[in-house]
Amino acid sequence: MLEGPKVSQSELAKRFGVSQPQICRIIKNKERILSEWHRNGDPERKRKREGKDTALEAALLHWVQGARATDLPISGSVLQLKAKHLAEALGRPILEPSGSWLARFEARHSLAFKKPPSERGDAEQPTAEQWAGTVLPSLLRSYAPSEIYACGQTGVLLLASSPSKAESARDQLTLLLCANASGSEKIPLWVVGESPRPRCLHGINLEQMPWSYHASSLADVTAPLFTEWLRDFNEGMQRQGRSVLLLLTKHEAHPYLQLSNVRMVFVPPATPLAQPMDRGITSDLKDHYRRRLLRWQLAERGTEHPTLLDVLHMLAQAWGDVRPSLITNCFRAAGFSLNASPEAPAPSLLSREHHGPMDQELEHDGEPGEGAEGVAEGKDTGEPAVQPCPSEREVWGSLATLRRYLEFRATSPDLFQAFYELEDVVHVVTAT
Repeated sequence: MLEGPKVSQSELAKRFGVSQPQICRIIKNKERILSEWHRNGDPERKRKREGKDTALEAALLHWVQGARATDLPISGSVLQLKAKHLAEALGRPILEPSGSWLARFEARHSLAFKKPPSERGDAEQPTAEQWAGTVLPSLLRSYAPSEIYACGQTGVLLLASSPSKAESARDQLTLLLCANASGSEKIPLWVVGESPRPRCLHGINLEQMPWSYHASSLADVTAPLFTEWLRDFNEGMQRQGRSVLLLLTKHEAHPYLQLSNVRMVFVPPATPLAQPMDRGITSDLKDHYRRRLLRWQLAERGTEHPTLLDVLHMLAQAWGDVRPSLITNCFRAAGFSLNASPEAPAPSLLSREHHGPMDQELEHDGEPGEGAEGVAEGKDTGEPAVQPCPSEREVWGSLATLRRYLEFRATSPDLFQAFYELEDVVHVVTAT
């Protein structure tokens, strides 16, 4: 109509069943309409629809064009994560781009993303026989045990009892676990819940916590969240100047990314050798968590159930309780023949070799030490009275105050490890 032979506007209006002013407006905007059609042409498209947030879509489209110009691999999950980051930068409400939103955005701008080779089908993945006979031995020759990481996820309940029919998914958390084959490094926990802004986390210094909390619908690890975790993991290895191998199970929430310092390898689902995390690491973590949850309830802290913040700290403690030797044995059970012995973490300030004087006092089981009797039976010397031993409730209250102070003022997540060990020492003392 815009490029054909000249026809009167009245004739065109009759031919297409529209009004003459509409034809006039179309002819007036001829150059703009043709330019947009050539840029995003779709013969099946009858009208031009805009997204609800045109500024966000314009910024995202600009990023896509720049990424394609530099041959940066783009997938749907990466696009969803970038949309979330751009929404935060533009001051928009928290956006969780869904699959339908992504499909509409691609249709509006005539975009199509090719899947990376590892996502094009199971036929291109090694079979179980190839994995055990060729792929796995080759990986073991290329990487040291400290450079082989396994990643997995599991769920835990916020409550100690089993969930009833009335309980919803918000009573559950999903944990993202990652550790290396030598047991020398356990990546800090990623915890996913349903609540985007829990009240108990307001005001605390989240960047210095020994865990990382995120939110998604039904407390699931979504593809955008996992992509964010992958990029953080890669940046951490890049800062250390390391190139590592990451093993994970094929899942719709586990997109393949070409990373600079991390090589992703999906374990074939048909292999009889399970993923290392499934050989006992996740179950050991849950055992430690249940033990700490029960101990928390027996401490009579004055509340019916622990808060989400309490649970996050207990999960971080439980993850720290998983021994390096157990992690190494689980990798061996999954078919990784490791020659190196598990590397023990460096002793902390509260480890047993630093406890000498305190352990000797504990062996007296509360009896006064040498010299205490003289103070108790001596005459008044005018010095301040000796403070009595605080009650267990006072001790737990002091520990809660100290933890709260660290949550606001900590300068490193490592400070919480020392606090956790101090808390364990107090539990041992009160149990005797």
